[in-house]
Amino acid sequence: MQFKFETPSIWHRMACWLYEGVLLFGVVFIAGYVFSSLSQTRNAMDNRHAMQLFVFIIIGIYFVWFWSKGQTLAMKTWNIRLVDRHGCAVSQARAFARYCFSWLWFLPPLVVLSIFKLKLLELAILEMLWIAIWTISSQWRTDQQFWHDILAGTRLVKSQALSRENLPYERTA
Repeated sequence: MQFKFETPSIWHRMACWLYEGVLLFGVVFIAGYVFSSLSQTRNAMDNRHAMQLFVFIIIGIYFVWFWSKGQTLAMKTWNIRLVDRHGCAVSQARAFARYCFSWLWFLPPLVVLSIFKLKLLELAILEMLWIAIWTISSQWRTDQQFWHDILAGTRLVKSQALSRENLPYERTA
């Protein structure tokens, strides 16, 4: 079956990905503040694993909520929408699967870090190399979707930007 939606360029998807990281900084900051306040954590090393789990859950809630609505704020900015294989809205279960599979962007270098006890600079280089491989490998596919989208049964597609004429309210002069 031929898919009727167009896949955004790799540059648009990666720009959206970077913008999403900027927005997530605020989400993680607020989540960390709430956790630290509620747990009365005074030292960053206290409750470290509990805080990591809390932030993982908060980020998961953020993505699952917005992906099941079709777009995060970054995706709206770059006119990208998440749909399932058939072009329909994504369920929360499928959005959760995509969230879990999206950790493949980061987990392999982190596993290597734990096995070989790498330094921070080595980890950063390895992570950047892995992200480049993950990104470029999507270009080998005819649909050019990322591997975590294929595993989750989702697709990133171009969405229509709202023009000023199509806004749901009238402009006043």
